[in-house]
Amino acid sequence: MPFAQADGASIYYDAIGEGAAVAFAHGAGGNAASWWQQVPVFSARYRMIVFDHRLYGRSPCEPENFDRTKFGDDLMAILDAEGIERTAIVCQSMGGWTGLRAALERPDRVSCLVLSNTSGGVSTPLVAENIKVARARFASEGFGNVALHSSFIERHPSLAFLYAQISSLNAQLTPEVREKMAGRDDPVTQEALAGLGVPTLLITSENDVVFPPAAIREVAALMPGAELVELPEAGHSPYFETPEAFNRTVGAFLERHAG
Repeated sequence: MPFAQADGASIYYDAIGEGAAVAFAHGAGGNAASWWQQVPVFSARYRMIVFDHRLYGRSPCEPENFDRTKFGDDLMAILDAEGIERTAIVCQSMGGWTGLRAALERPDRVSCLVLSNTSGGVSTPLVAENIKVARARFASEGFGNVALHSSFIERHPSLAFLYAQISSLNAQLTPEVREKMAGRDDPVTQEALAGLGVPTLLITSENDVVFPPAAIREVAALMPGAELVELPEAGHSPYFETPEAFNRTVGAFLERHAG
């Protein structure tokens, strides 16, 4: 298993396929395994990179070294390890903290950016309120029961079970660590967003209760030239719940911008 050495962490990753690079950054309830419905599709055309964020899955990291502001540099360490100059970045939820910071701080190494069901660390009043509510629900109900729409859980109990099992692989994330994580946000400023020069697509979902469409529309309005697509039916995890629609939407964007 390949690892990239980063500041205070060893980042597990895998690179599959050939072509222009596309890195997939998972959310707080996932890890590299979350992208099992994307790997066969995108690795057929691109050099697809999946990885575990620091402290997640197979990426060991002392809790005191967990910091979302390091996510972008962690991805750069993977690119360096693979000899990749530029990549597209596809982000889900927490993964947006990886992609947006990388696009703002190292635009020379990012061909385009997809922010799915995430503010990317941008804070607006509506975003802040929804994150607060979502964290409380995650703690009491579990990630899967919040991130997946209730109708999906009813229709696909086996997939809902798989979602929960993937999340449970993040054994380093104890309740105490999650509590500390909640207080380590460092919002991306609106001034920084004004300089965003990387082609950007924001994806939202009809039934997302973590980052509802209204919140994502607020964020999109702050990003010069950003595109916005709302997917029907899905909750917070369209990559998992409605993978065909998600893959089609992301694929069309990459076709235009990934190189």
